[in-house]
Amino acid sequence: MPQEVRAVIAPGKNEPVRVETIVVPDPGPGEAVVQVQACGVCHTDLHYKQGGINDEFPFLLGHEAAGVVESVGEGVTDVAPGDFVILNWRAVCGQCRACLRGRPWYCFDTHNAKQRMTLTDGTELSPALGIGAFAEKTLVAAGQCTKVDASVSAAVAGLLGCGVMAGIGAAINTGNVGRGDTVAVIGCGGVGDAAIAGSNLAGAAKIIAVDIDDRKLETARKMGATHTVNSKETDPVEAIRELTGGFGADVVIEAVGRPETYKQAFYGRDLAGTVVLVGVPTPEMKLELPLLDVFGRGGALKSSWYGDCLPSRDFPMLIDLHLQGRLDLGAFVTETIRLDEVEQAFERMHHGDVLRSVVVL
Repeated sequence: MPQEVRAVIAPGKNEPVRVETIVVPDPGPGEAVVQVQACGVCHTDLHYKQGGINDEFPFLLGHEAAGVVESVGEGVTDVAPGDFVILNWRAVCGQCRACLRGRPWYCFDTHNAKQRMTLTDGTELSPALGIGAFAEKTLVAAGQCTKVDASVSAAVAGLLGCGVMAGIGAAINTGNVGRGDTVAVIGCGGVGDAAIAGSNLAGAAKIIAVDIDDRKLETARKMGATHTVNSKETDPVEAIRELTGGFGADVVIEAVGRPETYKQAFYGRDLAGTVVLVGVPTPEMKLELPLLDVFGRGGALKSSWYGDCLPSRDFPMLIDLHLQGRLDLGAFVTETIRLDEVEQAFERMHHGDVLRSVVVL
């Protein structure tokens, strides 16, 4: 039978979010209902609230989540009721040209649940990134559920569902950071700090954190940065070169998503080095670079979407590293909050006061 549960709804553009009762249908073929235990407050949720993604209001917010599978629909074999899972927003199809080429992290046909959750009056909801997990329970495609070790805290595990995975993956998967490499990370919010943690995990010899906020730079040091640069006070390109023997970093990860910081990343890398864009730009942004510099500097200019992750491969591995004490995912959790405190969490995020607020249910 369909269930009524509490959830956080964004009713209209820039309107305050509110807690409403929603209806979660029974899972159909290929679907699962998950009892949500924790969900991080991600900047993408704020973009949805502000109408920056699309205008398909009302939105059911929340996507960086972990919980327990309650029920599954016909044909579901990868997860079963009782499994502890992290939710992901890229359910790999296995059949598209990327999957058939052995590159499923680029899957071109990822999918969500076919049924819609609704308000009690029947109004259909648009779940953020196909998940909608600021809710006691949510309906997702079964492929969006990745089973991991149940001994991990849900508040920690859920962070891999978006921002932390994006940053770690930008370093390890996209940037291919290796032992002894020099790395610069521009932008030290949650994703940038995760890129620092990922670079540290990969064995980078020098990790340079760049930001305009000294508070964020201090946190970046705790995540593994060996050097910090306040780019409001110092030219970051010159600083990166000075810290790397005049050459530039082997890998520069841009975690802001702005043309000016991308140019800093481009010129802050060594010849034949790699630039990884993981910061999300807005549609109107344009980038101008001398084509001769693009040609003459060689190397690679990459973008990293969701850290080029394969959830079935990366989530369990990173959770195991956390449980072994080799990756401190708990360091990303600034505070735990209730469902009715999400609006205030957006305010704290906007002012840079938190790394991650996590709703615990």
